Amino acid sequence: MWKNMGLTGKIIVAMVIGIILGLFINYSGLNAEGGFVHTYITNGFLAIVGKLFVNSLKMLVVPLVLISLICGVCGIGDIRLLGRIGSKTFFIYMMTTALAIATAIGLGIVFGIGKGMDIETEAAFEAESAPPLLDVFSNIIPSNPISAMANGDMLSIIFFAILIGISILMVGKPAKGLVQSLELINEVILKMVTIIMNLAPYGVFALLTKAMAELGLDLIWSLLGYVAVLVGSLAFHFFITMMIVLKLFSGLSIKTFLVKMREVQIFAFSTSSSNATIPITLRTVTKRMGVDNSVASFTVPFGATINMDGTAIMQGTATIFIANIYGIDLSVTDYLVVILMSVLASIGTAGVPGVGLIMLSMVFAQVGLPIEGIGLILGVDRILDMLRTAVNVGGDAAVTAIVAKSENKMDIAIYNDPDAGTKDVFDGHIDENNEREFSEVFSDGVMGSEYDDVDRRR
Repeated sequence: MWKNMGLTGKIIVAMVIGIILGLFINYSGLNAEGGFVHTYITNGFLAIVGKLFVNSLKMLVVPLVLISLICGVCGIGDIRLLGRIGSKTFFIYMMTTALAIATAIGLGIVFGIGKGMDIETEAAFEAESAPPLLDVFSNIIPSNPISAMANGDMLSIIFFAILIGISILMVGKPAKGLVQSLELINEVILKMVTIIMNLAPYGVFALLTKAMAELGLDLIWSLLGYVAVLVGSLAFHFFITMMIVLKLFSGLSIKTFLVKMREVQIFAFSTSSSNATIPITLRTVTKRMGVDNSVASFTVPFGATINMDGTAIMQGTATIFIANIYGIDLSVTDYLVVILMSVLASIGTAGVPGVGLIMLSMVFAQVGLPIEGIGLILGVDRILDMLRTAVNVGGDAAVTAIVAKSENKMDIAIYNDPDAGTKDVFDGHIDENNEREFSEVFSDGVMGSEYDDVDRRR
Protein backbone atom coordinates (compact mmCIF):
# COMPACT_ATOMS: atom_id res chain seq x y z
CA MET A 1 0.00 0.00 0.00
CA TRP A 2 2.82 2.42 0.91
CA LYS A 3 4.62 1.74 -2.40
CA ASN A 4 1.49 2.46 -4.44
CA MET A 5 0.73 5.70 -2.58
CA GLY A 6 1.61 9.05 -4.18
CA LEU A 7 4.23 11.33 -2.64
CA THR A 8 1.64 13.79 -1.31
CA GLY A 9 -0.27 10.99 0.35
CA LYS A 10 2.90 9.62 1.94
CA ILE A 11 3.82 13.05 3.32
CA ILE A 12 0.34 13.61 4.78
CA VAL A 13 0.36 10.15 6.43
CA ALA A 14 3.84 10.79 7.83
CA MET A 15 2.74 14.20 9.15
CA VAL A 16 -0.36 12.81 10.91
CA ILE A 17 1.53 9.85 12.43
CA GLY A 18 4.35 12.16 13.54
CA ILE A 19 1.96 14.56 15.31
CA ILE A 20 0.05 11.72 17.04
CA LEU A 21 3.23 9.90 18.12
CA GLY A 22 4.84 13.13 19.32
CA LEU A 23 1.83 14.07 21.45
CA PHE A 24 1.73 10.53 22.88
CA ILE A 25 5.40 10.77 23.87
CA ASN A 26 4.76 14.18 25.44
CA TYR A 27 1.65 13.30 27.45
CA SER A 28 2.87 9.85 28.51
CA GLY A 29 5.91 11.39 30.16
CA LEU A 30 8.31 9.32 28.06
CA ASN A 31 10.14 12.47 27.02
CA ALA A 32 11.27 13.28 30.57
CA GLU A 33 14.68 14.95 30.56
CA GLY A 34 17.50 12.46 31.00
CA GLY A 35 15.36 9.47 30.06
CA PHE A 36 16.09 6.99 27.26
CA VAL A 37 13.45 8.40 24.86
CA HIS A 38 14.52 12.02 25.48
CA THR A 39 18.22 11.27 25.05
CA TYR A 40 18.32 8.66 22.28
CA ILE A 41 15.01 9.03 20.41
CA THR A 42 13.72 12.62 20.57
CA ASN A 43 17.09 14.39 20.75
CA GLY A 44 19.00 11.53 19.18
CA PHE A 45 17.58 9.62 16.20
CA LEU A 46 14.69 11.99 15.36
CA ALA A 47 16.85 15.10 15.76
CA ILE A 48 19.51 13.67 13.43
CA VAL A 49 17.02 12.58 10.73
CA GLY A 50 15.19 15.92 10.85
CA LYS A 51 18.43 17.90 10.74
CA LEU A 52 19.74 15.89 7.80
CA PHE A 53 16.50 16.47 5.90
CA VAL A 54 16.47 20.25 6.51
CA ASN A 55 20.18 20.51 5.68
CA SER A 56 19.63 18.63 2.42
CA LEU A 57 17.07 21.25 1.41
CA LYS A 58 19.23 24.19 2.52
CA MET A 59 22.18 22.66 0.63
CA LEU A 60 20.40 23.33 -2.68
CA VAL A 61 19.05 26.82 -1.96
CA VAL A 62 22.08 28.95 -2.93
CA PRO A 63 23.17 27.05 -6.08
CA LEU A 64 19.56 26.72 -7.24
CA VAL A 65 18.74 30.42 -6.74
CA LEU A 66 22.03 31.57 -8.31
CA ILE A 67 21.92 29.34 -11.40
CA SER A 68 18.16 29.50 -11.88
CA LEU A 69 18.08 33.30 -11.67
CA ILE A 70 20.99 33.70 -14.11
CA CYS A 71 19.11 31.45 -16.56
CA GLY A 72 15.92 33.40 -15.86
CA VAL A 73 17.49 36.76 -16.68
CA CYS A 74 18.96 35.32 -19.89
CA GLY A 75 15.54 33.87 -20.71
CA ILE A 76 13.84 37.24 -20.30
CA GLY A 77 16.37 38.87 -22.61
CA ASP A 78 15.07 42.38 -21.88
CA ILE A 79 16.35 44.42 -18.94
CA ARG A 80 13.26 46.67 -19.03
CA LEU A 81 11.00 43.63 -18.74
CA LEU A 82 13.07 42.45 -15.77
CA GLY A 83 12.55 45.84 -14.11
CA ARG A 84 8.80 45.63 -14.71
CA ILE A 85 8.59 42.13 -13.22
CA GLY A 86 10.64 43.25 -10.22
CA SER A 87 8.59 46.35 -9.45
CA LYS A 88 5.31 44.50 -9.95
CA THR A 89 6.42 41.68 -7.64
CA PHE A 90 7.60 44.10 -4.95
CA PHE A 91 4.35 46.08 -5.02
CA ILE A 92 2.14 42.97 -4.72
CA TYR A 93 4.25 41.55 -1.88
CA MET A 94 3.99 44.80 0.08
CA MET A 95 0.25 45.03 -0.60
CA THR A 96 -0.47 41.51 0.63
CA THR A 97 1.67 42.08 3.75
CA ALA A 98 -0.36 45.20 4.57
CA LEU A 99 -3.62 43.29 4.00
CA ALA A 100 -2.36 40.47 6.24
CA ILE A 101 -1.64 42.62 9.27
CA ALA A 102 -4.81 44.68 8.77
CA THR A 103 -6.78 41.40 8.86
CA ALA A 104 -5.06 40.32 12.07
CA ILE A 105 -5.66 43.66 13.79
CA GLY A 106 -9.30 43.67 12.72
CA LEU A 107 -9.99 40.16 14.03
CA GLY A 108 -8.04 40.87 17.21
CA ILE A 109 -10.17 43.94 17.94
CA VAL A 110 -13.44 42.15 17.13
CA PHE A 111 -12.71 39.22 19.48
CA GLY A 112 -11.00 41.35 22.13
CA ILE A 113 -8.29 38.78 22.81
CA GLY A 114 -6.41 39.25 26.08
CA LYS A 115 -9.02 41.34 27.86
CA GLY A 116 -9.52 40.29 31.46
CA MET A 117 -6.80 37.62 31.28
CA ASP A 118 -4.29 37.20 34.08
CA ILE A 119 -1.33 35.32 32.66
CA GLU A 120 1.95 34.91 34.45
CA THR A 121 5.09 33.65 32.83
CA GLU A 122 8.68 33.07 33.82
CA ALA A 123 9.81 33.44 30.22
CA ALA A 124 12.01 36.42 29.56
CA PHE A 125 12.62 38.11 26.25
CA GLU A 126 15.52 40.29 25.27
CA ALA A 127 15.03 41.99 21.93
CA GLU A 128 17.87 41.72 19.46
CA SER A 129 18.52 44.78 17.38
CA ALA A 130 17.54 44.64 13.74
CA PRO A 131 19.88 46.13 11.15
CA PRO A 132 19.00 49.68 10.05
CA LEU A 133 17.04 49.86 6.81
CA LEU A 134 19.89 51.85 5.24
CA ASP A 135 22.32 48.99 5.95
CA VAL A 136 19.94 46.46 4.42
CA PHE A 137 19.77 48.40 1.14
CA SER A 138 23.50 49.17 1.06
CA ASN A 139 24.36 45.50 1.68
CA ILE A 140 22.27 44.37 -1.30
CA ILE A 141 25.46 44.83 -3.33
CA PRO A 142 27.87 42.30 -1.79
CA SER A 143 31.49 43.32 -1.24
CA ASN A 144 32.28 39.60 -1.39
CA PRO A 145 29.76 37.51 -3.36
CA ILE A 146 31.34 34.25 -2.19
CA SER A 147 30.83 35.31 1.43
CA ALA A 148 27.23 36.32 0.63
CA MET A 149 26.57 32.86 -0.79
CA ALA A 150 28.23 31.17 2.19
CA ASN A 151 26.03 33.18 4.57
CA GLY A 152 22.88 32.73 2.48
CA ASP A 153 22.31 36.50 2.07
CA MET A 154 19.46 36.14 -0.40
CA LEU A 155 19.13 39.78 -1.53
CA SER A 156 22.88 39.92 -2.26
CA ILE A 157 22.73 36.61 -4.15
CA ILE A 158 19.76 37.86 -6.19
CA PHE A 159 21.63 41.06 -7.13
CA PHE A 160 24.80 39.15 -8.08
CA ALA A 161 22.85 36.64 -10.19
CA ILE A 162 20.97 39.41 -12.01
CA LEU A 163 24.25 41.22 -12.70
CA ILE A 164 25.78 38.05 -14.17
CA GLY A 165 22.68 37.46 -16.29
CA ILE A 166 22.71 41.01 -17.66
CA SER A 167 26.44 40.72 -18.41
CA ILE A 168 25.86 37.48 -20.32
CA LEU A 169 23.15 39.21 -22.37
CA MET A 170 25.62 42.01 -23.18
CA VAL A 171 28.23 39.48 -24.37
CA GLY A 172 25.60 38.06 -26.72
CA LYS A 173 26.05 35.14 -29.10
CA PRO A 174 29.53 34.02 -27.90
CA ALA A 175 27.96 33.25 -24.49
CA LYS A 176 25.42 30.82 -25.95
CA GLY A 177 27.41 27.77 -24.83
CA LEU A 178 27.68 29.14 -21.31
CA VAL A 179 23.92 29.69 -21.10
CA GLN A 180 23.24 26.15 -22.33
CA SER A 181 25.63 24.78 -19.71
CA LEU A 182 23.94 26.79 -16.96
CA GLU A 183 20.52 25.53 -18.07
CA LEU A 184 21.79 21.94 -17.87
CA ILE A 185 23.20 22.61 -14.39
CA ASN A 186 19.81 24.03 -13.40
CA GLU A 187 18.09 20.83 -14.58
CA VAL A 188 20.60 18.73 -12.63
CA ILE A 189 19.88 20.70 -9.44
CA LEU A 190 16.13 20.27 -9.97
CA LYS A 191 16.72 16.51 -10.26
CA MET A 192 18.49 16.70 -6.92
CA VAL A 193 15.37 18.38 -5.52
CA THR A 194 13.32 15.47 -6.87
CA ILE A 195 15.56 12.98 -5.06
CA ILE A 196 15.29 14.86 -1.76
CA MET A 197 11.51 15.22 -2.12
CA ASN A 198 11.19 11.45 -2.06
CA LEU A 199 12.86 11.42 1.35
CA ALA A 200 10.32 13.97 2.59
CA PRO A 201 7.92 11.57 4.37
CA TYR A 202 10.71 10.40 6.67
CA GLY A 203 12.03 13.91 7.28
CA VAL A 204 8.55 15.30 7.96
CA PHE A 205 7.83 12.42 10.35
CA ALA A 206 11.04 13.04 12.31
CA LEU A 207 10.60 16.82 12.50
CA LEU A 208 6.97 16.75 13.64
CA THR A 209 7.40 13.88 16.10
CA LYS A 210 10.26 15.74 17.78
CA ALA A 211 8.39 19.08 17.80
CA MET A 212 5.21 17.64 19.30
CA ALA A 213 7.12 15.50 21.82
CA GLU A 214 8.90 18.59 23.13
CA LEU A 215 6.12 21.19 22.93
CA GLY A 216 2.85 19.36 23.52
CA LEU A 217 -0.36 21.39 23.57
CA ASP A 218 -0.57 22.52 27.21
CA LEU A 219 0.51 26.10 26.53
CA ILE A 220 -1.95 26.37 23.65
CA TRP A 221 -4.86 25.82 26.03
CA SER A 222 -3.67 28.60 28.37
CA LEU A 223 -3.39 30.99 25.40
CA LEU A 224 -6.37 29.64 23.50
CA GLY A 225 -7.81 33.05 22.57
CA TYR A 226 -4.53 34.30 21.12
CA VAL A 227 -3.87 31.03 19.28
CA ALA A 228 -7.43 30.80 17.89
CA VAL A 229 -7.42 34.36 16.52
CA LEU A 230 -3.92 33.96 15.07
CA VAL A 231 -4.77 30.66 13.37
CA GLY A 232 -8.08 32.10 12.15
CA SER A 233 -6.30 35.17 10.74
CA LEU A 234 -3.74 33.00 8.96
CA ALA A 235 -6.49 30.82 7.45
CA PHE A 236 -8.60 33.83 6.45
CA HIS A 237 -5.66 35.59 4.80
CA PHE A 238 -4.50 32.61 2.77
CA PHE A 239 -7.79 30.92 1.85
CA ILE A 240 -9.89 34.08 1.44
CA THR A 241 -7.76 37.18 0.87
CA MET A 242 -4.96 35.60 -1.17
CA MET A 243 -7.31 33.46 -3.21
CA ILE A 244 -9.44 36.52 -4.06
CA VAL A 245 -6.25 38.37 -5.07
CA LEU A 246 -5.17 35.36 -7.16
CA LYS A 247 -8.51 35.06 -8.92
CA LEU A 248 -8.90 38.82 -9.40
CA PHE A 249 -5.47 39.45 -10.90
CA SER A 250 -4.90 36.19 -12.78
CA GLY A 251 -8.24 34.42 -13.31
CA LEU A 252 -6.55 31.10 -12.44
CA SER A 253 -8.41 28.22 -10.79
CA ILE A 254 -8.21 28.48 -7.00
CA LYS A 255 -8.88 24.77 -6.52
CA THR A 256 -6.00 23.80 -8.83
CA PHE A 257 -3.66 26.17 -7.03
CA LEU A 258 -4.52 24.83 -3.58
CA VAL A 259 -4.14 21.20 -4.67
CA LYS A 260 -0.72 21.82 -6.24
CA MET A 261 0.49 23.84 -3.24
CA ARG A 262 -0.30 21.10 -0.74
CA GLU A 263 3.16 19.48 -0.83
CA VAL A 264 4.98 22.80 -0.60
CA GLN A 265 3.01 23.92 2.44
CA ILE A 266 3.57 20.61 4.24
CA PHE A 267 7.31 21.05 3.63
CA ALA A 268 7.10 24.63 4.96
CA PHE A 269 5.05 23.54 7.97
CA SER A 270 7.52 20.84 8.96
CA THR A 271 10.71 22.88 8.42
CA SER A 272 9.43 26.31 9.62
CA SER A 273 11.75 27.88 7.04
CA SER A 274 10.75 29.73 3.88
CA ASN A 275 14.36 29.66 2.66
CA ALA A 276 14.69 25.90 3.14
CA THR A 277 11.48 25.45 1.12
CA ILE A 278 12.72 27.52 -1.86
CA PRO A 279 13.82 24.46 -3.92
CA ILE A 280 10.41 22.81 -3.46
CA THR A 281 8.52 26.03 -4.20
CA LEU A 282 10.56 26.67 -7.34
CA ARG A 283 10.05 23.13 -8.59
CA THR A 284 6.31 23.29 -7.92
CA VAL A 285 5.62 26.62 -9.65
CA THR A 286 7.71 25.70 -12.70
CA LYS A 287 7.03 21.97 -13.15
CA ARG A 288 3.49 21.75 -11.74
CA MET A 289 2.06 25.22 -12.43
CA GLY A 290 3.82 26.00 -15.70
CA VAL A 291 5.44 29.28 -14.60
CA ASP A 292 8.41 30.20 -16.76
CA ASN A 293 11.74 30.01 -14.93
CA SER A 294 12.50 33.59 -15.99
CA VAL A 295 9.79 34.77 -13.58
CA ALA A 296 9.87 32.08 -10.87
CA SER A 297 13.65 32.28 -10.39
CA PHE A 298 13.22 35.90 -9.27
CA THR A 299 9.85 36.02 -7.51
CA VAL A 300 10.27 32.91 -5.32
CA PRO A 301 13.62 33.72 -3.62
CA PHE A 302 12.65 37.41 -3.46
CA GLY A 303 9.38 36.46 -1.77
CA ALA A 304 11.09 34.09 0.67
CA THR A 305 13.22 37.07 1.72
CA ILE A 306 10.75 39.95 2.02
CA ASN A 307 7.24 38.48 1.82
CA MET A 308 6.21 37.74 5.40
CA ASP A 309 2.42 37.69 5.45
CA GLY A 310 2.29 35.04 8.19
CA THR A 311 4.77 36.94 10.34
CA ALA A 312 2.86 40.19 9.81
CA ILE A 313 -0.33 38.48 11.00
CA MET A 314 1.46 37.33 14.14
CA GLN A 315 2.57 40.90 14.80
CA GLY A 316 -0.94 42.29 14.47
CA THR A 317 -2.48 39.60 16.68
CA ALA A 318 0.27 39.83 19.31
CA THR A 319 0.00 43.64 19.40
CA ILE A 320 -3.72 43.51 20.24
CA PHE A 321 -3.23 40.63 22.70
CA ILE A 322 -0.40 42.27 24.69
CA ALA A 323 -2.06 45.70 24.63
CA ASN A 324 -5.27 44.23 26.11
CA ILE A 325 -3.41 42.23 28.78
CA TYR A 326 -1.53 45.33 29.96
CA GLY A 327 -4.62 47.51 29.64
CA ILE A 328 -3.08 49.84 27.05
CA ASP A 329 -5.46 51.53 24.63
CA LEU A 330 -4.13 51.91 21.10
CA SER A 331 -5.40 54.70 18.86
CA VAL A 332 -6.20 54.52 15.16
CA THR A 333 -2.85 56.21 14.54
CA ASP A 334 -1.10 53.48 16.54
CA TYR A 335 -2.76 50.80 14.42
CA LEU A 336 -1.65 52.55 11.22
CA VAL A 337 1.89 52.76 12.63
CA VAL A 338 1.79 49.01 13.35
CA ILE A 339 0.78 48.30 9.75
CA LEU A 340 3.46 50.62 8.32
CA MET A 341 6.17 49.29 10.66
CA SER A 342 5.35 45.68 9.80
CA VAL A 343 5.60 46.33 6.07
CA LEU A 344 8.92 48.18 6.44
CA ALA A 345 10.28 45.65 8.92
CA SER A 346 9.59 42.82 6.47
CA ILE A 347 12.25 44.43 4.26
CA GLY A 348 14.56 45.71 6.97
CA THR A 349 14.93 42.40 8.80
CA ALA A 350 15.27 40.23 5.71
CA GLY A 351 17.54 37.26 6.30
CA VAL A 352 17.94 37.87 10.05
CA PRO A 353 17.59 34.78 12.32
CA GLY A 354 14.52 34.95 14.58
CA VAL A 355 13.08 37.52 12.22
CA GLY A 356 9.51 37.28 13.55
CA LEU A 357 10.34 38.21 17.14
CA ILE A 358 12.79 40.93 16.07
CA MET A 359 10.10 42.50 13.91
CA LEU A 360 7.60 42.23 16.77
CA SER A 361 9.96 43.97 19.21
CA MET A 362 10.39 46.81 16.69
CA VAL A 363 6.62 47.21 16.42
CA PHE A 364 6.13 47.12 20.20
CA ALA A 365 8.80 49.78 20.74
CA GLN A 366 7.19 52.05 18.16
CA VAL A 367 3.71 52.01 19.77
CA GLY A 368 4.88 51.96 23.40
CA LEU A 369 4.08 48.36 24.38
CA PRO A 370 6.35 46.59 26.90
CA ILE A 371 8.91 44.45 25.07
CA GLU A 372 8.90 41.89 27.90
CA GLY A 373 5.27 41.10 26.96
CA ILE A 374 6.66 39.01 24.13
CA GLY A 375 7.71 36.50 26.79
CA LEU A 376 4.03 35.65 27.28
CA ILE A 377 3.72 34.16 23.80
CA LEU A 378 7.18 32.62 23.42
CA GLY A 379 5.97 29.18 24.49
CA VAL A 380 3.53 28.76 21.59
CA ASP A 381 5.57 30.64 19.00
CA ARG A 382 7.39 27.53 17.75
CA ILE A 383 4.19 25.72 16.79
CA LEU A 384 2.57 28.83 15.31
CA ASP A 385 5.75 29.58 13.36
CA MET A 386 5.11 26.38 11.40
CA LEU A 387 1.71 27.69 10.31
CA ARG A 388 3.10 31.16 9.53
CA THR A 389 5.73 29.66 7.23
CA ALA A 390 3.10 27.66 5.34
CA VAL A 391 1.17 30.90 4.73
CA ASN A 392 4.36 32.71 3.68
CA VAL A 393 5.28 30.18 0.97
CA GLY A 394 1.67 30.05 -0.20
CA GLY A 395 1.81 33.80 -0.73
CA ASP A 396 5.12 33.50 -2.61
CA ALA A 397 3.60 30.99 -5.04
CA ALA A 398 0.36 32.99 -5.50
CA VAL A 399 2.23 36.21 -6.35
CA THR A 400 4.54 34.25 -8.66
CA ALA A 401 1.51 32.89 -10.53
CA ILE A 402 -0.08 36.37 -10.75
CA VAL A 403 3.08 38.01 -12.13
CA ALA A 404 3.75 35.16 -14.58
CA LYS A 405 0.17 35.23 -15.89
CA SER A 406 0.24 39.00 -16.34
CA GLU A 407 3.49 38.77 -18.34
CA ASN A 408 2.34 35.78 -20.45
CA LYS A 409 5.10 33.70 -18.85
CA MET A 410 2.88 30.79 -17.82
CA ASP A 411 1.85 27.61 -19.61
CA ILE A 412 -1.86 27.36 -18.78
CA ALA A 413 -2.04 23.78 -20.09
CA ILE A 414 0.50 22.69 -17.46
CA TYR A 415 -1.30 24.65 -14.74
CA ASN A 416 -4.63 22.96 -15.55
CA ASP A 417 -3.08 19.48 -15.85
CA PRO A 418 -3.54 17.78 -12.44
CA ASP A 419 -0.75 15.29 -13.19
CA ALA A 420 1.84 17.82 -14.38
CA GLY A 421 5.13 17.31 -12.57
CA THR A 422 3.92 14.30 -10.58
CA LYS A 423 5.61 11.68 -12.75
CA ASP A 424 9.08 13.17 -12.23
CA VAL A 425 9.72 10.96 -9.21
CA PHE A 426 12.98 9.23 -8.31
CA ASP A 427 12.34 5.62 -7.26
CA GLY A 428 15.96 4.65 -6.69
CA HIS A 429 16.55 3.48 -10.26
CA ILE A 430 18.15 5.39 -13.13
CA ASP A 431 16.54 5.01 -16.54
CA GLU A 432 18.44 2.27 -18.40
CA ASN A 433 18.37 4.13 -21.73
CA ASN A 434 19.78 7.30 -20.16
CA GLU A 435 22.43 5.27 -18.35
CA ARG A 436 23.46 3.43 -21.51
CA GLU A 437 23.57 6.61 -23.63
CA PHE A 438 25.63 8.42 -20.99
CA SER A 439 28.04 5.47 -20.71
CA GLU A 440 28.52 5.42 -24.49
CA VAL A 441 29.19 9.16 -24.61
CA PHE A 442 31.57 8.96 -21.66
CA SER A 443 33.37 5.92 -23.09
CA ASP A 444 33.72 7.56 -26.50
CA GLY A 445 35.16 10.66 -24.86
CA VAL A 446 37.69 8.70 -22.79
CA MET A 447 38.71 6.36 -25.60
CA GLY A 448 38.92 9.27 -28.01
CA SER A 449 41.28 11.14 -25.71
CA GLU A 450 43.43 7.99 -25.29
CA TYR A 451 43.72 7.55 -29.07
CA ASP A 452 44.60 11.23 -29.41
CA ASP A 453 47.43 10.75 -26.90
CA VAL A 454 48.71 7.73 -28.88
CA ASP A 455 48.62 9.71 -32.13
CA ARG A 456 50.51 12.58 -30.51
CA ARG A 457 53.20 10.22 -29.20
CA ARG A 458 53.63 8.76 -32.68
